[in-house]
Amino acid sequence: MTTIGVIGATGYSGAVCAGLALRHPSLRLAFVTSDKAAGEPAAERLGVPGCTLRFAPHDEARKLAASVDVVVLATAAETSAALAPALLAESRALVVDLSGAFRLEAPAYPQRYGFSHPAPSLLDSAHYGLPELFGSPAPGTRLIANPGCYASAALLALAPLFGAGLASTTTDRVVIDGKSGISGAGRRADEAYSFVELAEEVRAYKIGAHQHTPEIARHLARASSSAARRVIFTPHLVPLRRGLVVTAYVDAKSGVKTEDVRAAYATAYEGKPLVRVTSPDRVTVHGVAGSALAAVGGQVDDGVIVAVCALDNLLKGAASQAIQNVNLALGLPETAGLETLLPFAP
Repeated sequence: MTTIGVIGATGYSGAVCAGLALRHPSLRLAFVTSDKAAGEPAAERLGVPGCTLRFAPHDEARKLAASVDVVVLATAAETSAALAPALLAESRALVVDLSGAFRLEAPAYPQRYGFSHPAPSLLDSAHYGLPELFGSPAPGTRLIANPGCYASAALLALAPLFGAGLASTTTDRVVIDGKSGISGAGRRADEAYSFVELAEEVRAYKIGAHQHTPEIARHLARASSSAARRVIFTPHLVPLRRGLVVTAYVDAKSGVKTEDVRAAYATAYEGKPLVRVTSPDRVTVHGVAGSALAAVGGQVDDGVIVAVCALDNLLKGAASQAIQNVNLALGLPETAGLETLLPFAP
């Protein structure tokens, strides 16, 4: 059994990741950390009866990590940026980071995340873990940057279009609209995220300033071997517990038809078990919530490609994608431990 620990296991994504590890046929969850739940039994919070672990405080994380094979960081970006280099130096573990600490180039961090990156040399060596577009980590990889939830959906929707040469070369603009359930904002006690404020509401936020915008632009160019694109991304909170949908708009090359779009998706995701290609009107949050799947579809409307992707922000947008990356890094079946639908983490 491969041993794994989760640092920050009482946040939504960390709790789901720990639950997946507990149910995984080839992983053994060795530790979980949380300052606010330190000393408490993990079974109740993780929703897994029979788990005998207790939450350790964060200040024990580095010591605990020294004895495991894999460490998942479900921590804030600034915390991960400081902690990952220490874990890589002091342990043999593969480090999988769920934050944005290793997704961008160094100059973007002060503006997008509010800190100067303490380990810029790691940014080029970290594997960007969107398996359907970037494959398995190379042998010897020690650090995996798990993609952002919106970025995962946007890239899955867009990369095949550019890779197949369907997008117009006369404009460099990509417009993306994203809508996410409230768990995408993390577990927080904040009036702005209370039931009364968000029920029956749709709210745009971080317009022109969301941290996933440069992430999408950077990795779209990498995934599709295309020129850099000017990404205009507007996220919205919607009154759902989990799940997100992204709709992207790209000017099509002259003569491109809907069947070309569908063929590009079919080719790109052939043999990819966790991406389902369908018609865009069947890409729904209900169809993916609680699963490790992403659903994609697109069509041409008056010379514009409308591309849609839906996924569960806590699973394919975070925790199950982390396990998918761990599976690939360990040479396990890509879907190991991800076959069953999972309930919402408390």
